[in-house]
Amino acid sequence: MIVGTARAAATEWVMQYASQEAWFMGAYFSGSTVGQPDDATMAAGSDMDVVVVTSEATPPLKLGKFIYRGALIEITFLSWNQLASAEEVLTSYHLAGSFRADTLLADPTGQLRGVQQKVARHFTEIEWVRRRCENAGQKIEHGLRNIDPTAPWHNQVMAWLFMTGVTAHVLLVAALRNPTVRLRYLAVNNMLREFGRTGIYSELLWLLGCEHWTPQRTCHHLNALARTFDVAAAHAKTPFPFSSDITAASRPIAIDGSRNLIRDGFHREAVFWIGATFARCHHILCADAAPKLQAELAPAFEEFVADLGIPSSDTLARRAEEVLRFLPRLRDEAESIMQANPEILR
Repeated sequence: MIVGTARAAATEWVMQYASQEAWFMGAYFSGSTVGQPDDATMAAGSDMDVVVVTSEATPPLKLGKFIYRGALIEITFLSWNQLASAEEVLTSYHLAGSFRADTLLADPTGQLRGVQQKVARHFTEIEWVRRRCENAGQKIEHGLRNIDPTAPWHNQVMAWLFMTGVTAHVLLVAALRNPTVRLRYLAVNNMLREFGRTGIYSELLWLLGCEHWTPQRTCHHLNALARTFDVAAAHAKTPFPFSSDITAASRPIAIDGSRNLIRDGFHREAVFWIGATFARCHHILCADAAPKLQAELAPAFEEFVADLGIPSSDTLARRAEEVLRFLPRLRDEAESIMQANPEILR
């Protein structure tokens, strides 16, 4: 499917369903397709991300992924309160990129247009790029310092994994690149090659724990995840923000997308999302599956985490500290990328 067809399907869904609600304040495209032309081909395992803006202070639970008119669409709800200040959007590393270009698909009040235009005007100024890098760095610090050692093991691993993965986002933001979620390590690898600064990449993989992994080992863990994924998707009942990522419709992203990365020689770049999906599956199983089934599937996840070098909560805490100690090095590298980037205005 081409990007334009998926955008048209997403726009139709928004106008037919979301726009009829009293709280509807608009919608915009987000994610990896921002900036892509309508005639570009949707990458395998990609979806069309749409953010629906609500006037309510507390937005509804994320609707997530679903297929509409043949397109895989992901709908996220966001309160207008988080967008009302263009300065706050410019500082937010996960919001600003969507407003760098005209991504609006609905704006009945005109307020989103005002924010988008101001963000686009100042997006490449070094002051705001630095603030966004710092915003990502602060997210790492807060997340790693607040991992609950009494939480279920899969939740501890998920918290550590996502915060460790934000190290890639810091560098992508410094280069004015999209801080993509699933493909963050592939994206940062490509960016660092372009900038001729590949030395830090092995350090990112070392922090994640997969620098030494082989394609065969990654494939072994993916095969184990595939079984866990199918069981979790079949048993899922309790709604979670990520529930739509563990469904038959999303399997091509989680499983096939990872297999494609391994096939293309990016087996270490596949590890992050394999781990995130593994942890999410066990979160679902813990809520909705029988204890016997949970116990049957637990060893595969434990083996995956052990291969990352994290056999226990104590080890995970030490690994979190390693990431925290790495942050000054990461900030210096981000600054070097900013200084070398001709797109950034000084």
